[in-house]
Amino acid sequence: MPLDIISSPSPNHDSRIGQEIDMLVLHYTGMPSAQDAITRLRDSESKVSSHYVIDEDGSIHALVNESERAWHSGVSYWRGHTNINQRSVGIEIVNPGHEFGYRRFPDAQMEAVAALSKEIQRRHDIPARNIVGHSDVAPQRKEDPGELFNWPWLAQQGIGLFPEKPATHTASVENLALYGYDLSKPRFAITAFQRHFRPTLLSGEWDDECASLLAALLQIV
Repeated sequence: MPLDIISSPSPNHDSRIGQEIDMLVLHYTGMPSAQDAITRLRDSESKVSSHYVIDEDGSIHALVNESERAWHSGVSYWRGHTNINQRSVGIEIVNPGHEFGYRRFPDAQMEAVAALSKEIQRRHDIPARNIVGHSDVAPQRKEDPGELFNWPWLAQQGIGLFPEKPATHTASVENLALYGYDLSKPRFAITAFQRHFRPTLLSGEWDDECASLLAALLQIV
């Protein structure tokens, strides 16, 4: 069934310059309300945008055509690439974020994230390991969509990767680079990895649980 998508065009976009799409980046809006976020993303003076916004009731707003480059990731890195906006589709998920009262993402919203992500992934044949959070690609600057985002459930819907259980062997922190992270400041990369794959303890310290989770991920990429 086609998704019911509300057209809310933003002027904040430019050309992909021929770059194919091979990434999907998930964000939270980090603003007090959905309307605040949509207004900002449509304001030409803000110089920020995403392709879609998903409200807590599951409604989806389309701001920028996928053929165009939206301005959502900023300075970022994944798997050796720094042109993340140019190669990705960005989804902003309405949530006040850590600054304004971070909370869990409602079921209706997560269902909409899953449905839209499946369509985007199918249109562009995006590899599962390239479905990431903003904090994964910008660990020194960003926390979203954060430790309350249900990455395991999303992986069960066929979107992204999440290990079913830790591996019996371990991987070193240096192997985070093999998965995709920027290791120029390892503590930030470790925290981002924990936020995505081990959200119960955001220590920034590499431990045996992180090492076995990464080993399990590297087995399935």
